[in-house]
Amino acid sequence: DVFNVLLQVLDDGRLTDGQGRTVDFKNTVIVMTSNLGSHIIQSMAGEPQEAVKGAVWQEVRTHFRPEFLNRIDEVVVFHALDQKNIESIAKIQLKRLQVRLARMDMTLDVSERALEKIASAGYDPVFGARPLKRAIQ
Repeated sequence: DVFNVLLQVLDDGRLTDGQGRTVDFKNTVIVMTSNLGSHIIQSMAGEPQEAVKGAVWQEVRTHFRPEFLNRIDEVVVFHALDQKNIESIAKIQLKRLQVRLARMDMTLDVSERALEKIASAGYDPVFGARPLKRAIQ
């Protein structure tokens, strides 16, 4: 199970595979992400960040075993994304697309109205900006 493997990495700072090979994780930063608690972040928009973090942490505790959570040094709870944030992310992704198209001697012009539509189509309160890439494709 993945959590047992992570427990070994987080506890011992190493990982041993099925063939006995060991990988050293002692000087490694491991970043894990989750949408767990995203509904809480949305519902508590505008509340103090510490209150949001506490509520999300309570939700996390209901899904993960204490021996796993006790090995996590830091938890970062991000603010909810709003329409302007999504539009900014869409601009960045569209710029990357424009660069790729330029290599093929093609151009892409996106109006503000089109940008707003793309941002709306690519935003989900639970999944954040993840669907945005699909909307652009």
